[in-house]
Amino acid sequence: MSGHSHWAGIKHRKEINDSKRAKIFTRLAKPIVLAAREGGENPETNFKLRLAIEKARQFNMPKDNIEKAVKRGTGEIAGAEIEEALYEAVGPGGVMIIIKTTTDNRNRTVSEIKHILSKNKAKLGEQGNTLWNFDQVGLISLEKNSQWEENELIAIDSGAIDVKTDKEKTFVYTKIQDLKKIQTIFSQKKLPLIDFQIFYLPKNIIQLNSKNQLDYDKLLEDLEDQEDVEEIFDNL
Repeated sequence: MSGHSHWAGIKHRKEINDSKRAKIFTRLAKPIVLAAREGGENPETNFKLRLAIEKARQFNMPKDNIEKAVKRGTGEIAGAEIEEALYEAVGPGGVMIIIKTTTDNRNRTVSEIKHILSKNKAKLGEQGNTLWNFDQVGLISLEKNSQWEENELIAIDSGAIDVKTDKEKTFVYTKIQDLKKIQTIFSQKKLPLIDFQIFYLPKNIIQLNSKNQLDYDKLLEDLEDQEDVEEIFDNL
């Protein structure tokens, strides 16, 4: 798959450290609050909310926590105002980075992100500095099974714009407006769905040398530990 999203790395580390579970659940709650506020409490009619809830379930977030986050979004429970913000950065070796955040304090978030970037040989860019190199698409991940070739054909017939398969997964890229439709078709046909998300797909990818890769791994670790960072995309 071209480009990377770095939620998976968060999951791997946090699941083995229960002391950080509360922090992860707080992070996962924010996009649920935001989606419920913007589109209502029903995930059947609010696709953005469905995406946020599915992500929370992947991390074993308790049902009660999810319901409370939805109620915060609809105003049934009081809470701080949540907003989404994207930050563009350039990291070690020239890697282009998009940092997606959900925050109740934009000034705090940007200040902390700037600090993390500066101490890890990276810098915050102006609006548009890196976004030009990414297309916003839908991404559906399927488990690769014995029917993977048939699954690829189903994806193409359903309107996917591209399909790629590696040793473990099939990645189905869609137009944003087609993500819900194609995900529903896959569910109805009982395809081995892993997850689905909004994804920033790089137009041009690069490779880092070993030194820059080590520096970038450290940057990712620090960014992923910042409580407002929801997801990170790059052009590796």
